[in-house]
Amino acid sequence: MAPVDDVRRLEPGRAEVAAKGRGGEPGTGRKVARGGMAKQRNAALTSPRPKGPKVHQYLLGRPRAATASGQSASTEMGGAAVASLAATRRRSTLPVSSLLHRAARGLHEATAAAEEDKARTRRRRSSSTRLLGPDISDTWDPAPRAAAREPPPRSSAVDCESTATIIDGKSIAEDIRLQISEEVRQMKNAVGHVPGLAVVLVGDRKDSQSYVRFKVKGCEEVGIKSLLAELPGNCTEDEVVDSVSRFNEDPSVHGVLVQLPLPQHMDEEKILNAISLDKDVDGFHPLNVGNLALRSRKPLFVSCAAKACLELLLQSGIDLMGKHVTIIGRSKVVGLPTSLLLQRHHATVSVIHAFTSNPEEITRESDIVISAAGVANLVRGSWLKQGAVVIDVGTNPVEDPASDYGYRLTGDVCFEEAVTVASAITPVPGGVGPVTIAMLLANTLDSAKRVYGLSDPTP
Repeated sequence: MAPVDDVRRLEPGRAEVAAKGRGGEPGTGRKVARGGMAKQRNAALTSPRPKGPKVHQYLLGRPRAATASGQSASTEMGGAAVASLAATRRRSTLPVSSLLHRAARGLHEATAAAEEDKARTRRRRSSSTRLLGPDISDTWDPAPRAAAREPPPRSSAVDCESTATIIDGKSIAEDIRLQISEEVRQMKNAVGHVPGLAVVLVGDRKDSQSYVRFKVKGCEEVGIKSLLAELPGNCTEDEVVDSVSRFNEDPSVHGVLVQLPLPQHMDEEKILNAISLDKDVDGFHPLNVGNLALRSRKPLFVSCAAKACLELLLQSGIDLMGKHVTIIGRSKVVGLPTSLLLQRHHATVSVIHAFTSNPEEITRESDIVISAAGVANLVRGSWLKQGAVVIDVGTNPVEDPASDYGYRLTGDVCFEEAVTVASAITPVPGGVGPVTIAMLLANTLDSAKRVYGLSDPTP
């Protein structure tokens, strides 16, 4: 006997012949001379096999009906069952599949929405300005300490008790200028050109005009060509940028600087960034500051004031490695570049600003104190530990009727008190200021050397 599966795969005509060969009567589907076993076998041959409870239930709900066609009723019912099975599968599975699809899609959408919320939260955190901190300027004049900043009366007793060595910035600057002057002379003999420095001055601030005069005078003393562009305080940013651009394109100019501060209506960063990197002798360009922060890289230029502080310390024979140095003030002109430069010398650096809660305690533990806050007599003798080295960068005008100009310059450090505690200190004036101008001249010379290929100077 052929297997049931093989018989079910026969065509309808062949199925009828097979049934007749087993004793069946064509067209009736009835047995002639066989028993119950033959009936069961014939039913298996002519009826579709149920495939699962749904098919079985469907077939029970559809009673068989005789037909008048030439095919056997069982064969016709088998074909109809196959067609009905396919239709049943479509009707029975589509709703379930649709429900499952909707449920899966809803779950996917909910999951995607949750992930999107998390991602949005992450983006808010990473892009928040909180990461960079609030842009608040340092204000060094709190009311409770205003009265304490009045300098003590001058007296000869202070000089008698003085134990600190006075670091003479004027003599150090003079030695640097002499060296620069000689190199400028050699450059002129070698290539027929001298370094050129261009200064852009905006407004009529007396202090800015005074600083520019000192720079122009310094250029004249060493043989550097100087150019000056003076603009009114109510000029536009574009006018300042145009002046900077003209100097950038001038091949005889090797250094360009914009005298700070600028009028309040101007974007200082925009104007400073207009200066060519190769002529940024003030060292304010972001790439110069960034390269200074990375010990493996060398900036083209370093801030003149920062170099002056280091030059004063090194020329005085003060060891920096491992020493605790506190810098008061964090401006891009002095505080920031000085802190980065000191770290290259392996010093341990602390930075104090206007929001530091315990500045006196920090400075009292420091071997070296560098003050660039711009507040007269901010640092008192009680802020210093015995034997500390003090570099006073501040130049603050204080009213003085006895002076020819009606005022005198004083530093951030109360000199009369600090000189009795410190081991070495810079005076104001005559300390950091002259060396800062000398460093500006040195940066301009180095820039010209790069252009003319005379050497590969390091900042």
